[in-house]
Amino acid sequence: MNSMFHCSDLFRYNRRLTREVQVGNLGLGGANPIRIQSMLTAATLDTAACVKEALALAEAGCEIIRLTAQTKVHAANLEHVARELRAAGCEVPLVADIHFKPDAAMEAAKWVEKIRVNPGNFIDKKKFIERDYTDLEYEEELERVRKAFTPLVLFCKEHGRAMRLGANHGSLSDRILNRYGDTPEGMVESALEFARVARDLNYHQLVFSMKSSNVKVMIQAYRLLVKRLAEQGDDWNYPIHLGVTEAGEGEDARIKSATGIGSLLADGIGDTLRVSLTEDPVYEVKPGFELAAPYQPGRPDDAPVVVAPPAAPFDPFSFSKRKAELIAINGVSVGWNEPVRVVLPQAACDALRPEVMKDFMPELAYEACGVVEVDPCNAEEVAALAEAPATLVTVKDGVQMPVPQAFRLLAAQVPVRHSILLKDTLGGASELSAPMAAGLNIGSLLCDGIGNAVLVRTEADPAKAAYLAYNVLQAAGVRLSKTEYVSCPSCGRTLYNIQEASARIRKATGHLKGVKIAIMGCIVNGPGEMSDADFGYVGGAPNKINLYVGHNPVEFNIPQEEAVERLIDLIRSHGRWVDPA
Repeated sequence: MNSMFHCSDLFRYNRRLTREVQVGNLGLGGANPIRIQSMLTAATLDTAACVKEALALAEAGCEIIRLTAQTKVHAANLEHVARELRAAGCEVPLVADIHFKPDAAMEAAKWVEKIRVNPGNFIDKKKFIERDYTDLEYEEELERVRKAFTPLVLFCKEHGRAMRLGANHGSLSDRILNRYGDTPEGMVESALEFARVARDLNYHQLVFSMKSSNVKVMIQAYRLLVKRLAEQGDDWNYPIHLGVTEAGEGEDARIKSATGIGSLLADGIGDTLRVSLTEDPVYEVKPGFELAAPYQPGRPDDAPVVVAPPAAPFDPFSFSKRKAELIAINGVSVGWNEPVRVVLPQAACDALRPEVMKDFMPELAYEACGVVEVDPCNAEEVAALAEAPATLVTVKDGVQMPVPQAFRLLAAQVPVRHSILLKDTLGGASELSAPMAAGLNIGSLLCDGIGNAVLVRTEADPAKAAYLAYNVLQAAGVRLSKTEYVSCPSCGRTLYNIQEASARIRKATGHLKGVKIAIMGCIVNGPGEMSDADFGYVGGAPNKINLYVGHNPVEFNIPQEEAVERLIDLIRSHGRWVDPA
């Protein structure tokens, strides 16, 4: 792997080669397929409900099932859940999700095949305290980590348990935040602190993850992790679990997951994944398999071998939009500091009524844009743009490259002054559904700063195509056209009916363009993941809600039936409320 980057080739797919980790009877990483997993929403102490949900997931093809174990008592009940599942003939490996409680981890490791540890809160309580650590004080903190973590590592090593070190952007320890900030670097270092302890004990059944609800942060953190692992040495080639946390529900969540997970899969990163949805867990399985399918072992590889240009077209580790010169197309300004524009074919534009579409009306018709179509592998076509005035360019249909790599190569080959029109397909039928294709093929490039306009073609209905285009821009965080929601998928820790609450909140606030609302089941990731949200709705006690502004709690223990109205009052008191039309 090029030490400057996170993958061996920015312009050609190569899956990252990892060691194999055994999770029960399931091989993870190495030459194994990309494994699909989900998480139960049932309360861990409700054995019957857990078994019912798990069997439904197994029937849907789920390959790894996670359960929360918030206390030692909950962890102990995993014995009964596991026993009944195995008695029912279900051999899907189980994972215990651990936050705050090392004793729960030790108990859970007796009964499940894998333990997920959150390095940010395994021994740390999140207090958002600002403090300057001296080097000696920092080393003392690391020694505290070592003492608390060692017993679990030794138990897992002795009993053949795997472990995921899952750093979350929303739950970094105060120690990490004070030294590294709320950054991808902090997320990576949080996991590496724990990995060093495991390796010192000669334990290597490790899997890593770097989750965030901010897709750009998530992508950058995973890339930096892979780069840092490679720099540590060849034997740091541990498998990677992918996921966008708190992605939400419906089409928005699928687009957001496809953007983040798909971007990394396209780079050959990822050995297992979860599409997190604020829906019943069984609905996570199908989009997971769909997203992984193009990257499974045995995929056809007909992409040409590309001689890499002298410079990369983007910085993989920090976002910076490509600085194309401003151009005017039919009175619409296109370029680097303008909003990313939505383009549809002329016939689709003609079929839509502005008074109906409102903020979701396409801004340009493709045929009127004067787009220059280029094969980025064709030196003559690329050279023709060397002296041409700034214009809108795109990849020509029929180019035999994956869409992300084709547009990366285009961005690397043509002068920066030219604006780029992204497409979700280069012709022919897509093996992905329209939301997945748009997220992976357009959203991932937008997160790399490539793209000044977008064209969705996998959706035939003009209105749906326009909405999908704007939704991709929102998922990538480059243009907000509606309310933004950060919504956790629920688990056994959730203290209220989050699916019902999410529907009510969306109905009441869906007209608040540009307002970001976090809907969180509990406090594990809530305050941290809400750091860039405007308002938060968080479970604080059974059927009681705490309201937040940013990550600061402002109201406590509101009965759930009153909480949506109180959220509206809070938004109004901060001058962000407008009455719906």
